[in-house]
Amino acid sequence: MNAPVTENPDLHRPDRFTQDRLSWVPWLAPVEEAELSDAQRDALVEPGRAKHPYFRLLARDPDALRARTLTDFDIFHNTTGGIGRAERELSATAASRQNGCVFCASVHSAAATRESGRTDDVQRLLDEGVDADLGDERWNAIAAAASALTRTPSAFGTAEIERLRSAGLDDAEIVDVINSAAFFNWANRLMLSLGEPEVPRR
Repeated sequence: MNAPVTENPDLHRPDRFTQDRLSWVPWLAPVEEAELSDAQRDALVEPGRAKHPYFRLLARDPDALRARTLTDFDIFHNTTGGIGRAERELSATAASRQNGCVFCASVHSAAATRESGRTDDVQRLLDEGVDADLGDERWNAIAAAASALTRTPSAFGTAEIERLRSAGLDDAEIVDVINSAAFFNWANRLMLSLGEPEVPRR
């Protein structure tokens, strides 16, 4: 694709991490919704994603988008065994907070709050960062593990796993923490390289 990069000098950018809904503006042109091919629509998996410019941009490589979407859905929605949805979202929020993806942090922090009811603890993670006390050792251990994996994947190891185990997580739950953090460690970096968040105009 030989498309020009779009600059947005007048964009209303967020000035903090937030649980509020944000928009996202691409630097490269996404596929127009009306021009999506059948293969691209199939790759979105969920038809509503055709409204979002990020997914329409990724639709330029439908095979990769489909694999990414199915992986995303399996990590966050297949809660048969392992940790619950709230803690998967917490792990993703901590990864997003660590690597500075304000948009993804907003989506996953809102989901962590919705699934857990722990608005203040989630907001503390956004406001104070990954070292914030989130109210109990289980959540603190999950945030610390996600942060360590995001910061330097090769440095993640025994100490983080043992802390998770000491906080009461079994092997399947630890795998879920790792999967959700690792996926967003990658996904955030992709999103950060393709566009930026915007505060919607009221």
